[in-house]
Amino acid sequence: MEKLLIDGESLTIEDVVAVARKNVQVALSKKAVRNVQKSRKTLEEFVKKKKIIYGVTTGFGALGNVTISADDVEDLQVNLIRSHSACVGKTMEQEAVRALMLLRANTLAKGYSGIRLETLETLIQMLNKGVHPVIPEKGSVGASGDLGPLSHMTLVMMGEGEAEFKGKVMRGGEALKEAKIRPVKLDFKEGVALNNGTQMMTALAALAVFDAEILLKTAETSAALSIEALNGILDAFDERIHNVRPHKGQRVAARNIRLLTAESRLVLSGEEAIKRGLHPQDPYSLRCVPQVMGAVRDAVAYARRVVEVEINSATDNPLIFANDNSCLSGGNFHGQPVAMAMDFLATALTVLGNVSERRTARLIDENLNRGLPQFLVHKDVKKGLHSGLMYAQYTAAALASENKTLAHPASTDSIPTSANFEDFVSMGPIAARKARAVLENVEYIVAIELLCAAQAVDFRGPEKLGKGTRVAYELLRKHVPILKEDRVLSGDIENLKTIVHEGGFVEAVKTVAGDLE
Repeated sequence: MEKLLIDGESLTIEDVVAVARKNVQVALSKKAVRNVQKSRKTLEEFVKKKKIIYGVTTGFGALGNVTISADDVEDLQVNLIRSHSACVGKTMEQEAVRALMLLRANTLAKGYSGIRLETLETLIQMLNKGVHPVIPEKGSVGASGDLGPLSHMTLVMMGEGEAEFKGKVMRGGEALKEAKIRPVKLDFKEGVALNNGTQMMTALAALAVFDAEILLKTAETSAALSIEALNGILDAFDERIHNVRPHKGQRVAARNIRLLTAESRLVLSGEEAIKRGLHPQDPYSLRCVPQVMGAVRDAVAYARRVVEVEINSATDNPLIFANDNSCLSGGNFHGQPVAMAMDFLATALTVLGNVSERRTARLIDENLNRGLPQFLVHKDVKKGLHSGLMYAQYTAAALASENKTLAHPASTDSIPTSANFEDFVSMGPIAARKARAVLENVEYIVAIELLCAAQAVDFRGPEKLGKGTRVAYELLRKHVPILKEDRVLSGDIENLKTIVHEGGFVEAVKTVAGDLE
């Protein structure tokens, strides 16, 4: 496979996922090499002229007014990394660490940080050879960027800290030695160039957006399967309704449900429902799928736009503008854009899980499910002896409730740091971690809806399903058999959650209905 060329300008979320999860190799573009070298040369000229530059010839944060002598500028960078390596808690997942490393390399490749080319190439070597720094996940407030997590990354570049290499955790220096990578001796500006930025929160955000898009399409599939299982009324998805309230997400969601249920003999029209003595309209969890899930779609699209900008941004401080022969201090490290986008994503995904759980509750309730047995207990077993899928809904309810707590925005909080000099911070890493936690919970909730909807369809007749929902049902039944007698359900739910996460249902639907938009 060809290497991914990074230049600080053209990285995509899909590129991030490929490097993070598929170990795609990375290299600098020729343009990036030129820009990095030009930026470094400009900075070196500033230092020769004894120009006062924050973080190069001064201390950091509230100590930015303290001038550092020329003899101490290298120690300044090393001390910065050591002192800021103070994160705690569980270590970040390997895929998140790889994404973080890639994003840091990409922002440095833009050529505004003044880092030496060989230092940047060391980071890329680590990524390509699988030297993964051990980074505790808690400790960053998201301004000045993700200082702590990125310092833990940089420690390993220096031959310190801890790293995972070939499945073993070892000292950073040992990992570099085994990978045949020479440790970096930090020069002026390089510590702050490496640890000052939004790469932890943005790495988590990029993975979350990618997974959320898959989850959303899967949730539309589970919704369509539930609509069929409940003999839902398809009038609500008519294109004309959504053209007169033309939110993009709403129109796409309605179109996807029509695609998934095409050729179905289980759905009804309003007129058919009346003839059967049914209410001519479905409850909101069915009828308003386009409006609710469309709004989620628009929220995910917003998060994607923010992340796509952020992954190709210069986010450290100060920045070197070689073309203008200038060095400027600013606040591009502040994570507020990412923090707010991740809070919005967490809220949207919470809604997605809430409405999915409501359909699950309807599927198992004989008072609401249009003739299906209570708790979808199989007809061949003794009544009252089996609980069927009763408790699956309990689990969905628990996860939906947990999400309502996790959806509380992190970005509205701020606790000042650095002796009140850094007096308003983003809490972006917390927002990103919460969004990922909500996402995983919703993957379980949707898996539970799929489990219950498939069981309900077995009573109606799977051969009557639409062409899109039919292949989703068939995939599910390859992994989870129909529930005839009570059994432990955890394994079934875990299996389906894995398929949901990996996009299995989306890929299955694509074979007959095309790619859901």
